[in-house]
Order: sequence, then structure tokens, then C-alpha cells
Amino acid sequence: MLKLIASPTSPFARKVRIALAEKKIEYQLVNVSPMDPGNPVHEWNPLGKLPVLVLDDGTQLYDSRVIVEYIDLVSPVSRLIPEPARQRIVVKKWEALADGICDATAAIVMERRRPEAQRSGEWIDRQRRKIEEGTAELARELGDRAWCYGETCSLADIATGCALGYLDLRHAELSWRERYPNLGRLAEKLGKRPSFADTAPPAA
Repeated sequence: MLKLIASPTSPFARKVRIALAEKKIEYQLVNVSPMDPGNPVHEWNPLGKLPVLVLDDGTQLYDSRVIVEYIDLVSPVSRLIPEPARQRIVVKKWEALADGICDATAAIVMERRRPEAQRSGEWIDRQRRKIEEGTAELARELGDRAWCYGETCSLADIATGCALGYLDLRHAELSWRERYPNLGRLAEKLGKRPSFADTAPPAA
């Protein structure tokens, strides 16, 4: 059976877990944290980052984008990434934008964990700008459509939903739903899917 090494609060791990659920692929979940002493994640990924998917033959895949692409290829159920090149690039662009918002959000979290005297307000402001402009772009791209791309849930929606959920977890003060009601409607719809409901992160 596949083994997923993940953290329950990681939006990247959540993206993979949702993809596995949508594709109806069984796996064993191993919860660890790269913040634990000695960073045990290095046992599976030389970069010490999550998530990691361990295949039946012991092969280790890391980076959520690589893992999701593998998952989508090995099962024909509910294709998450379109096959035509132009459509594929559009969906992958959505993923890159959503992942970038998550990266900036995580960067602020890590900076705020440093001793107060060592924190950089300039660094935090730089990351916050990425979040604000990235979220605005998600809303602009979504417009009045029901789904981020196409006529059904795809990787674009999964990545976007995970990014919005991570903002709720780490930066609830941003109140993105008030500014972008179309994203709020998408998040509400996605939240009703079992794959999203079952992977909701615990309260910080």
C-alpha cells in the first residue's frame, strides 16, 4: 500500500490527500512534522520537506506537484489534470499560483516563530503582498464561473481550496471572503466534498 508522509496542517499534504481521495486510491497516512527535533522527514526526503509519497517498491516521491501528477497518471478515475497540453498548462498555472500563496503564508508563519528581535517586518510585508495579490488574481481568474477550470472539480480547484483553507488557518484576519465572495462560494462548495471535509486541518 502507498504510504503518505505528511503533516496535518500542511496545505501541500492536504492537496495530495484530496487528490488521493478523489482518485479513490487507498494509502497509509503517517503524520510527522519537519519541526520535530532532528527533522525525521529527512529519512524520506533529503530536502526535509513534506509531503512524501512512498510507493509499494519503496520509491519516494516528493513535492506535492510531482506526487499529484503521479497519482493522476496511475488511476483513470476522475482525471484532475487535463491531457491536452494547452488545458494542462492552464490548470498547472492555477496550481502554481495557489501553491505560491501557501509558500508565502508559511514563510510568514516561520518568520513569526523567530525571536521578536530577529524578525524582519520587511520580509513579512513582502510575503503578505504575495498573498494579497495572489488571492486577488485567483478571484479575478475565477470570475463568475462555477469551477476554476472546465465543468468539474480539477486540480485547479483542489489547489485553490487548499490555499484558501490555509489562509483561514494561519491568517484569518485577512477576511478574504468579504473581499472576494466568488472565492467564498467556491470554498463553501468544495468544503461539502468528502475529500475536503475529511482533510480539514486541525485548529492552529
